[in-house]
Amino acid sequence: MSYSLNPYLPRVRRDAVLMLREGKTVREVALHFGVSPSAVSKWNKRLPYGSVENIQTVSSRPKSHPKRLDISTIQKIIDMRVRLGGRCAEVVCEQLTLEGMKISLSSVKRTLDRNMLTKKRSPWKHIHEVLERPKALFPGALVQIDTIHLVYDKKRIYIYTLLDVYSRQAYAWASQRINTRMSILFLAKAKTKLPFIFSMVQSDNGPEFSQHFTERINTTHRHSRVRTPNDNAHLERFNRTIQDEFLRRMPMDTKKINRMLPRYLSYYNNQRLHLGLQLKTPAQMLG
Repeated sequence: MSYSLNPYLPRVRRDAVLMLREGKTVREVALHFGVSPSAVSKWNKRLPYGSVENIQTVSSRPKSHPKRLDISTIQKIIDMRVRLGGRCAEVVCEQLTLEGMKISLSSVKRTLDRNMLTKKRSPWKHIHEVLERPKALFPGALVQIDTIHLVYDKKRIYIYTLLDVYSRQAYAWASQRINTRMSILFLAKAKTKLPFIFSMVQSDNGPEFSQHFTERINTTHRHSRVRTPNDNAHLERFNRTIQDEFLRRMPMDTKKINRMLPRYLSYYNNQRLHLGLQLKTPAQMLG
């Protein structure tokens, strides 16, 4: 009898075996149920004597593949992944090939996946709808927001940064924690410090800019495209500037950083010439 997923078939198998054990011949039972005699014989071997349980369908999936990788090859793939510091399957496969091993990329990917060495997208992560990116034609048309993570001697400090793409007006604030609540507070504070209305705020897909953040800022919120840092290019450049010109000279102390930040931001917004603004200052762009 061919393989079937009929939910009633386990009960039919049991009834056929019970009829056989009541005295009927194999051919009589096979003729009654419309199956081959060999099928009835196989069912009879699977049901222990004295049992009246249904004979469940056994998967037809093969237990192993004739061309499966041996244990030593699998271990070499895992060791190479660890040695390369978690590089992608393409790099692992190419490095193994350079070292004389003949193996396909699909085998490397399958091995890493089975050993849970690949990153999986969380099923709980919300997929944000990407809004159309507006043109920065006036102050506040597109305001970008991000965070800088500073780590030194197992101590972490987070710098919230914000930049108006049109005028390059910037704002920043240091925090010991990073979450949605702190992001909302930072944006509210930035709205009071910068002299224009925010029409759209753009951020990356970090957890501090989640759906909760979108629903509570009272401003249109756009998430940048995944794995596309150029969407936040202006703010990423400001993040590098503030690290080179200010943060590297400061101790890992949020209070001291926040005490000195207004002085640096005043210099950045009112005195520092910007090549991207044809050697103007952000204040002149607003003027």
